Amino acid sequence: MGRIYRVPFNAVAVTAQQDLFEITAAAGKPCRIHAWMVTQSSEVGDAQEEGLNLVLKRGNSSTTSGSGGSAPTPVPQNPNDSAAGFSAEVNNTTKMSGGTITLEEPHCWNVRAPHLMVYTPETRPVILPGERKTLELATTPADSITMSGFMIIEEE
Repeated sequence: MGRIYRVPFNAVAVTAQQDLFEITAAAGKPCRIHAWMVTQSSEVGDAQEEGLNLVLKRGNSSTTSGSGGSAPTPVPQNPNDSAAGFSAEVNNTTKMSGGTITLEEPHCWNVRAPHLMVYTPETRPVILPGERKTLELATTPADSITMSGFMIIEEE
């Protein structure tokens, strides 16, 4: 097993479709997604309930990275591990584009409850060197929602 890292974002006002997470594997270091979660803290009443589409996508080496978000430092599960080799971005309001983009998983999220996806070992999505994966918010929220989330990545 490789090193495990968390890529978080916290209390971000989301008003538009975006790549919530973008992970790009480093040369010679494939990655696997173990789990991810998104949640929100501002839509708490029945009248504010909405369903949003989340999609996991794969981009090949010719895709263009998204922009407009931030690049958090991946947090090692073991504090003694070295820094991650992969790059991570969160909340890119300009989504990944160009090249060949493949839809891998569609999800529907009712914002009244957290959406947690934990993969079994044989189903963990792989990110090959030079590839990127995004978890995209593919629906525009009806109004601003305050979102938080994390993705757990293994770097081989």
